[in-house]
Amino acid sequence: MIKIIFILFLSSSSFLFASDFSSERGMTNLLGSETWARCATEMSKNNVKVYELSYERTSTMPLSPFAGEYKPKFLPELGFEKSNHIYTMDVLNENVNDGNQGTQIDALGHFGHSDKFWDGKGELDLSGVRYFKGLTAKEVKPFPESPLQKLGIETVPPIITTAVLLDVRKHSFGGRSMRAGEYVTVKHIEETLKKSSLKKRGILPGDVVLIYTGWSDQYEDPDENKIYYSKAPGISFNAAKFLADKKVVGVGVDNWGVDAFGDPSEMGKEVSQNPDGVVLPAHYYFLTQVGIHTIENLKLDLLAKDSVDLSCVMILPLKTKGSAASPIRPVAIGSSRS
Repeated sequence: MIKIIFILFLSSSSFLFASDFSSERGMTNLLGSETWARCATEMSKNNVKVYELSYERTSTMPLSPFAGEYKPKFLPELGFEKSNHIYTMDVLNENVNDGNQGTQIDALGHFGHSDKFWDGKGELDLSGVRYFKGLTAKEVKPFPESPLQKLGIETVPPIITTAVLLDVRKHSFGGRSMRAGEYVTVKHIEETLKKSSLKKRGILPGDVVLIYTGWSDQYEDPDENKIYYSKAPGISFNAAKFLADKKVVGVGVDNWGVDAFGDPSEMGKEVSQNPDGVVLPAHYYFLTQVGIHTIENLKLDLLAKDSVDLSCVMILPLKTKGSAASPIRPVAIGSSRS
């Protein structure tokens, strides 16, 4: 009964978010009655639990060096004139990039690529920049202070589908956390699928893939040691292509950038797979080439602990018009396969 009601509700509501931005969407155009039905099946099983996949947002959490400070200010209680009401509010500091702090999802317009290599010196030439579907810089962001005119976060539909957990920490690295600069490879993905309860099912079109590397062991609040954002393991270029071939709608990792980061001596040999000028292969390929959303700073430890290999995931970005990213509070609903 729950499954039937859930599918009917989503089907009747689909007109609210299914078509307006379809021309600016990538793999999320696969979302619909089939993925919702898979989701409902997982929610209808015995002993299901709800797993929070996000962290609390605080001024002391690990902060992206690219997104400004995050300093919420909590205001005193306020009175409502000519009443007995009291209300509370809070504000954020200036110049904070709220969408790229904490657990978040990237819009397709978050990333572009150029036919010209930039060494970081002199003026950046945007004339050859292309975004997803070949859109030009003038089409997406016509002037420096412009919000995104195309591919903004408001174009992302509610992502309600099945999520595949790839616990590479357990199945490929013997239980140890992946190290900075190490890559999740196609071999690791195939090995993890083979050793998990997903051996027969595999990854289906419309899935979200959640990759547990163990790097989130470095996540601490307060962020006293400053390790989490200093480096990270991530997805190799060939692994990104492999997942794209599966037609997934989003890829989320328990790190801050989906890609791998580290000193040159720490980077795995898979760095040689990167096309010329590409240092962030997952962002480049997912966002600019195939239309797959990158999901960052996920809390996957409890999902992995309970071996919830398959779940129903719900990810709802804020509809902040023209923004390149959004904070999210994703949840997974599923049961243990162990």
